[in-house]
Amino acid sequence: MRRTNPLSSPRSLRFLALLGLALGVSLRAQPSAPDIAFDSNADFLKLPDTIHLGEAAGVATNSRGHVFVYTRTGPANATVGASRTFYKAGSRLLEFDQTGKFVREIGAGVYGLNFAQALRIDPQDNIWAVDQGSSNVIKFDPEGRIQLVLSRKPEAIGVRPAAPRGGPPPEGRGAEGRAAPPPEGRGGSEARGGAPPGAGGGGGRGIPGPPGSGIPGDSFVRTADVAWDRAGNIYVADGVAVGGGNARVAKFDKDGHFIKSWGARGSEPGQFNSLHGIALDAQGNVYVADAGNKRIQVFDGDGTFKTAIANVGTPYAVCITPGAHQYLYSSNSNDPETLDNGEIYKLELDGRIVGKFGRAGKLPKEFGMVNSIDCRNENELYIGELTNWRVQKVTLRAAR
Repeated sequence: MRRTNPLSSPRSLRFLALLGLALGVSLRAQPSAPDIAFDSNADFLKLPDTIHLGEAAGVATNSRGHVFVYTRTGPANATVGASRTFYKAGSRLLEFDQTGKFVREIGAGVYGLNFAQALRIDPQDNIWAVDQGSSNVIKFDPEGRIQLVLSRKPEAIGVRPAAPRGGPPPEGRGAEGRAAPPPEGRGGSEARGGAPPGAGGGGGRGIPGPPGSGIPGDSFVRTADVAWDRAGNIYVADGVAVGGGNARVAKFDKDGHFIKSWGARGSEPGQFNSLHGIALDAQGNVYVADAGNKRIQVFDGDGTFKTAIANVGTPYAVCITPGAHQYLYSSNSNDPETLDNGEIYKLELDGRIVGKFGRAGKLPKEFGMVNSIDCRNENELYIGELTNWRVQKVTLRAAR
């Protein structure tokens, strides 16, 4: 007797389609993604003999074509306190010119450059370093001077009057409601599904909110990424960890004043489980790489859920091109313990796949846990890799 798949019946397909509409997730059938031919230069960056690139957590370019890399390297120091580990000086921010020649280091010794997570350049060429270890977002002007700091690094010991002296933190929370920084390693514990110590739910001080909703304001926990709208409002993806800590998007005005936040831990529309990337299109829609739920969620600028893109694997890095016709790039980043997947997708903003390129691996034109993509030029991309300790310059070939 021939067995049939119960989900293949017309009634079941209609049910799945209605479910997708209810959840705002596109379930339309798509042809397999065509491969995009491309070339790669894995040795584009020319480092001085005294500097070695570590995990390339963030890569971005400015209007002059200079390339900036936020890398997990350098002499990391850690002090164990009463309730958490206190990290210092574990990452470096480097600048290269358009030919790949080293120009300078920015922010050497800065308090918040601990465990690099992301790097972005805004339309005014300001440099924004996003640090998972300190939970800071730090804005440098084009000359390298600090202009704005969001969030505060957790203390090594509890220092607030309400904090217990020498004892454990309140249940489910670390000091000030923050989780400890991640351990050193390939992408931190979020890549292995572990939650950091002290990463609990709740809304922090005052009346607790849903798990992962965080404290209103800039009390970040393992910050993931940053983006802006045309008015200069700042959007922060707050919460890399799987299963603990924050899981929200926080919005601020251009001067860093808190406006609102949205999100909590979960798998429903508008909920998150390990945010990794964030980007905005020209209309002000917000695209969030919700890696733990294997989807990209799309919101308007006020946090109203619009749709989800759920056919691109595990998105870590997302980037939207400038110009009249914008495209979305998203990495299906491989797990640090495997060489599965690893491709990068090129999509229309409505989620339709244009094509894909690359796979996980160690060789040029292969990728090792992509954590950042710069797509200022639609067909000339810079790819930051964690496990291969490099930045590849990728040039997509025109379709024939």
